[in-house]
Amino acid sequence: MPTPRTCLVLAAALLLAALAPGAPALAAEGRALWTDSPTAAPPADIARLNDYMHGLSERLKPALVQIRVRRAVEAGTDKPQDPREPPREGPDEPRRTTGSGFVIREDGYVVTNQHVVENAEQIQVMLSNGRRFAGTVVGSDERVDLALVKIDATGLPVAPLGDSNRVRVGEFVLALGHPFGLEQTVSFGIVSRRGAPLQVAAPGYDYVQTDAAVNPGNSGGPLVNMAGEVIGINSMAARNGSIGFAIPVNLVKMLLPQLAELGRVRWGWVGVSITEVSEEDLPRYGLKEQRGVIVRQVVPGQPAEQAGLRIDDLVLALDGAQLEGPRDLQRIISSTPVGQTIKVLVRRGGKDTEIPVVVGEYQNTRRGRP
Repeated sequence: MPTPRTCLVLAAALLLAALAPGAPALAAEGRALWTDSPTAAPPADIARLNDYMHGLSERLKPALVQIRVRRAVEAGTDKPQDPREPPREGPDEPRRTTGSGFVIREDGYVVTNQHVVENAEQIQVMLSNGRRFAGTVVGSDERVDLALVKIDATGLPVAPLGDSNRVRVGEFVLALGHPFGLEQTVSFGIVSRRGAPLQVAAPGYDYVQTDAAVNPGNSGGPLVNMAGEVIGINSMAARNGSIGFAIPVNLVKMLLPQLAELGRVRWGWVGVSITEVSEEDLPRYGLKEQRGVIVRQVVPGQPAEQAGLRIDDLVLALDGAQLEGPRDLQRIISSTPVGQTIKVLVRRGGKDTEIPVVVGEYQNTRRGRP
């Protein structure tokens, strides 16, 4: 019986024999099989844009890193594959995944996502020039999906951080990273939306949504504007990569000092479950428009109950800042320092009352409540 290799050789020989009769005829005609266009060029404006985009990409890449993580898995305890990660080995074997990150300080501080380095027993950070370093998690926060990693290196190129509050829908952006383990990739798109991310655990901040391709392995990489500034950290995406969400860089800048100093973020919370005001609630509270939030639950023993907040209270403002909906309250409370007193304007029984509440620390066992 012929071996597979013999069959492959025979098939190749038959293919060459079939093509051979046409070759002399083509050579006799002296004609090429294709047409070159050496003088073709795009319009001047497009050419300048091409040159600029190429230069911008090359300028940003040196600060981009690939993060390789090894996680130990005990027999029979392997968890389902995280869709944000590239494929891994089979069950009961050490899980090796990759993600992205970028250098923010020349002495080796790297920003990435928390889920990239979660439960890592070994972290390797590879720079754009191929150098590799062992990485250590300085601090991380699961709620926003942010981590700060340190490597023992100096003189590194850094990615400058911009102002995410100035980002506008429709602006061009680049998403940099290492999707599927590939090295140094850049995708192009626009800011398609500012708003809530796919996961609602984030404390009321508007994430940057983009149609620039974000795939498994892009997690932790920078989303960059046309000035070359990082405006967000790519954190999550739809399964087909068509919609990506980036943590706004202003939120990152707010959290990094705590990650560096404490190793975690002390989020503020008061211990209430809230809901938005519906049209049916307007006459009940004497409102002409839907604004504020309604308290649906008060956690026993927590700051809200201790201060005297009750179920069905209408919260209109915090420290004089009017609330349009639940995300406003979540954002203000979560960013208020733990232990600080905040004035809560409440409407109860047709009367407005200002109640001082001492902000407590967010409890992980109560996810989703401000």
